[in-house]
Amino acid sequence: MINVAQQWNRCLDVIKANLPAEQYNAWFAPIVAVDFDPENNHVTLRAPSQFFVEKIEERYLPLLSAALKKVFGDNVKLTYKYNMVGADDASAVEQTMDNSSVKLQRELKIHKPRVANPFDHEDRLDDIDPQLNPRYTFENYCTSMSNKLAVSIGQAIAQHPEVKTYNPLFVFGSTGVGKTHLLQAIGIKLKEQFPRMRVLYVTSRVFESQYTTAVVQKKVNDFINFYQSIDVLLLDDIQGFAGKPGTQDTFFHIFNHLHQHQRQLVMSSDCRPSDLDGMVPRLISRFKWGMTVELEKPDYDLRRKFLAMRAAHDGLNISDEVLDYIAVHVADSVRELEGVMVALLAHATMLGQDITIDLARTVIGNTVKVADKQVTFESIAETVADYYNLPTDVIYGKSRKREISDARQLVMYLAKKEAQMSSTSIGAKLDRTHATVLHACIQIEQRMSIEKDFSREVSAITASLTQ
Repeated sequence: MINVAQQWNRCLDVIKANLPAEQYNAWFAPIVAVDFDPENNHVTLRAPSQFFVEKIEERYLPLLSAALKKVFGDNVKLTYKYNMVGADDASAVEQTMDNSSVKLQRELKIHKPRVANPFDHEDRLDDIDPQLNPRYTFENYCTSMSNKLAVSIGQAIAQHPEVKTYNPLFVFGSTGVGKTHLLQAIGIKLKEQFPRMRVLYVTSRVFESQYTTAVVQKKVNDFINFYQSIDVLLLDDIQGFAGKPGTQDTFFHIFNHLHQHQRQLVMSSDCRPSDLDGMVPRLISRFKWGMTVELEKPDYDLRRKFLAMRAAHDGLNISDEVLDYIAVHVADSVRELEGVMVALLAHATMLGQDITIDLARTVIGNTVKVADKQVTFESIAETVADYYNLPTDVIYGKSRKREISDARQLVMYLAKKEAQMSSTSIGAKLDRTHATVLHACIQIEQRMSIEKDFSREVSAITASLTQ
């Protein structure tokens, strides 16, 4: 009878020999073998959480596969068990080693996943790998006022691809606000509903690499023909085309063909089209043909939702007090929030520590740069009112006196600029419309450009917000 623990230890020896000690201790030491079915050559491992499973397969799947094959043979099958919530074994669920959704695989009919390759003549019009990560769905995309518009448009495209109101869709925003997740969620929803649809997610870097290969191999026409066959093209980080005139010219012709034939294009960038440097004007003009929408930095509501969802996903017992503390002090991006949660998970699972505010404070200090003071709508209103010697409550009132109206407009402007609030959220705070907020921001910007004294006042108020 095979001792599965001993066999797994042999696997761990292989893994340990190929990884730095800190990585091995973080990701493999907590895993134990719990069962082995010799008839089916089926190994079952217990991992601390689903997060561990996802990260191991994302980062170390080739090494893990090699170790398992060396010890158990070529036809080994692997199943994980982990606790979704709490430590009760009754709540354990299983996940197969395959790093893709069973539902997605079945609907895509991908029996041999491969990178969509314009030079692979085995690609057929009904079978390409869309390059979608099943983790990035609308179901686990946290929403709030800071991203509601972008998500709603993405869902509309996915639900009704025949309607081309938002074609192209150009999504922009800073790093870590969810652009890639949104593009992939659109693709996954489309493939779930329309399995035969040719959907492709690709980054500008991959597109550029494929184009360079096409030029070297004198297969540019094959490259163009492949991309012109796509029904929905999801192109991430398009700013990567900057300064590459050959790639831009080729994409220009692909864009024109897809748009003319009613194919959907969704693109992302770290800035709006008009701010793209090194891009030819005719391409920028086409980016503006459809809908341009910003993914703003995550507001408090989004950050709090994400943390609660991630804690439940990882089976972590974190108090509301700790979640609130993290949401307040980590404000720049969801990616930073994820980094903090990874660190907390490591402390909880490997060191057996309770997740307290003191631990969260230490982890945040080691992970991200913490602002000295959190800027909120309320703090902005109070600071502006104090600067102009006004009662704070008049900012929220209906008075149209010049000094009060000017202060109120400045509050709207600073809430947009410093607190990264949406115009709709600001309007809701003051019982004003979205259009009123936009008008106020334009008015303040115009005054700052021509009134030097006012510009200095705005700078002084802005500086005091974080002191």
